[in-house]
Amino acid sequence: MKSRSLRLGILLALSSPAVVGAADLGVVGGALSESKPIFDARLRYEDVDQTPMTEEADAETLRVRLGFETGKAWSTSLLAEGEVVTHLSGDYRDDTARTRNVAYPMVPDPESEEINRLQLVNTSLANTTVTLGRQRILLDDQRFVGNVGWRQNEQTFDAVRVVNKPLTALTLDLTYLNQVNRIFGRESPQGRYHGDGVLANAAYNFSFGKLTGFGYWLDFDPITYVPVALNPTRVSTETVGVRFAGERPLNKLKIAYAATYATQSDYGSNPLNIDLGYYSAEVTATYRQYGVTVGQEVMEGNGVVGFSTPLATMHRFHGWADKFLTTPANGIDDKYVGLGYTTKGVAMLDTLSANLVYRDFESERLAFDLGTEVDLQLQGKYKRFVGMLKYARYDAHEGRTPAAYQDTTKFWAQLEYVW
Repeated sequence: MKSRSLRLGILLALSSPAVVGAADLGVVGGALSESKPIFDARLRYEDVDQTPMTEEADAETLRVRLGFETGKAWSTSLLAEGEVVTHLSGDYRDDTARTRNVAYPMVPDPESEEINRLQLVNTSLANTTVTLGRQRILLDDQRFVGNVGWRQNEQTFDAVRVVNKPLTALTLDLTYLNQVNRIFGRESPQGRYHGDGVLANAAYNFSFGKLTGFGYWLDFDPITYVPVALNPTRVSTETVGVRFAGERPLNKLKIAYAATYATQSDYGSNPLNIDLGYYSAEVTATYRQYGVTVGQEVMEGNGVVGFSTPLATMHRFHGWADKFLTTPANGIDDKYVGLGYTTKGVAMLDTLSANLVYRDFESERLAFDLGTEVDLQLQGKYKRFVGMLKYARYDAHEGRTPAAYQDTTKFWAQLEYVW
């Protein structure tokens, strides 16, 4: 009902007399004439070999987004975008909340057709942007709020967002949301999270970096027809923290640095008792085409539940094999090192990049061995096309790693075109 109310508000705004009745139709025509198309197509092959599954997942999918964004009329523009995800071939399990293809590993790219974004954007207030409707929200490094852009069906939010810049260096960002449109699609039992959420983010830019304070309050309604572990009330939380990120030249090197600290407690209808912490630190040194990254990310656990980030783009963290999308009950300590190389003008390509990351995992509480992972990626860009080959190998250590975590190998081949 709340989601329908947001969409109804947009339709009423567009059809009200103030907009299309007595208003100057030339203003509306001018806004429509300035419309820009949105087109994004992504073809992907994904292979997953996971112990002890009896089958190997083999998924070939196509994602297409099509829409438009108008120019401004009365300082307001409209963006509308539809999305279709089609299964072309292969066998895989696409939804943890459904008992189908359970002999196959998970590839969470189910077939779906939906309105991906439908939003009004108003800039009539000085230094302020107000966005109403179904929208994409990315905050900071997406560790706490993101669009899960790696999956074919991205995560969006039915929300009202206000971004204000009272000073050149200061940005205030406040969002109220009442529905999360998750990657599993509207037909899935876990495809929508309903409830109330407030996302508050304030950032100040210094010459040496950006300091951000944030608070996220999430109170999700229960879903009675999913397993207890998937019930969104368990991730109804209050998370408050601070982040600092920046970069500085050092002779011929460029040094980038970032650090985050946060605390989390249970909130709203959460049945669990939560009092957990989070911290991360990362440094990247770049010399010409070469880069080296060293980092550590720690999410605490109390033996029952771990620190949660239900709105995050989780594929960016804890390895591309996605073994820790749910934080272990004893938490996780992820130490990693990465190597990168980027160059231009190779053959017909505009850019070519290669990345290698090694990760070592253990539990934050009790220091259990949680295995290691190697991630590799090769990506090339030619005009509006981006091609990618990607590989992840997670190794559990026999006799030391808990049985819930098993060896997993993933491979992707992808081609994307964005207009």
